[in-house]
Amino acid sequence: MKTFTLLFALVMLGREAVRAADKTLVDEKNQSVFAMEPNERNPFWPIGWKPAAKAGPETAGPEIPPSVFLVSSITMGERERFAIINGKVMQEGQQFGLQMGNQTYQITLKEIQDGQVVLLRRDEEIIAPLRRK
Repeated sequence: MKTFTLLFALVMLGREAVRAADKTLVDEKNQSVFAMEPNERNPFWPIGWKPAAKAGPETAGPEIPPSVFLVSSITMGERERFAIINGKVMQEGQQFGLQMGNQTYQITLKEIQDGQVVLLRRDEEIIAPLRRK
């Protein structure tokens, strides 16, 4: 039993000595800093990839005629209303982008009525009638 107690005490003292030695061996350094110049390529992008130019805020631009919107179907249920505009199913309140030339305009489907839809671009209302091809 004496040998076991002596062995246990030596092991515990050895563990404490190793812990104390580990603390003194670790040399803390400052964390690294990554600063990128404005025209440098981000190193995390794939090689040869270039980011697309970001579109700026939409300018006032020309007035959008209702003929740009092809409303091909309107469904009016008890709770929900749907319209197919330019081949896409839309609901009231839904926003979508309209590409005209190289400009994209944000359009909101304000209201679906019987035979027409009311679209909103900024403060301008556009009434597009139901048309069949």
